[in-house]
Amino acid sequence: MRAIPLTVTALAAALLLTACNGGGSKSSSTSGKNSSACEIGKVSVQIGSASVAPGAGDTGEIPVSLTNQSAPCTLDDFAGVVLGTGGTQAKVPVLKGAKAQKLKLNKGDSATFTITYVRGKAGDKAGLDAKTVQITLPGTSASRSFPWSYGPVAGQGGTPNASVSAFQQVGD
Repeated sequence: MRAIPLTVTALAAALLLTACNGGGSKSSSTSGKNSSACEIGKVSVQIGSASVAPGAGDTGEIPVSLTNQSAPCTLDDFAGVVLGTGGTQAKVPVLKGAKAQKLKLNKGDSATFTITYVRGKAGDKAGLDAKTVQITLPGTSASRSFPWSYGPVAGQGGTPNASVSAFQQVGD
């Protein structure tokens, strides 16, 4: 009778050790979607106290914080950020030279990224009179919109003069 419980215990221990190999091997996926990607509906998203650009030509920074509310998930690229006017949408490019890092968020863990922008002049046709900011997490297609109350965004070569930084882990 002792052999069965020991066999089950040994098997469970072997599976546990295999699951915790820490070797960094990637699972092979042919779907192209990251099945462990953090989903916008399963994390809380907060746009923090901004360093608002007071006048045209000034630079402002808007921190965006995410806290995982469910099972462990991964952030493996940059957030997608789109500014909208109600009729026009413009994708915000990634900060030049920024390198994405892969972050695993357990339940309760947080990460942050920053939207940096140059304030434009009201009514400037080269700029964008943004009213909303739409955020999409990497590896997913669902998004969430927030009001943009930081003034018009200057234009630069047909895109907003703005950028999105890489995710940074918050806390330990």
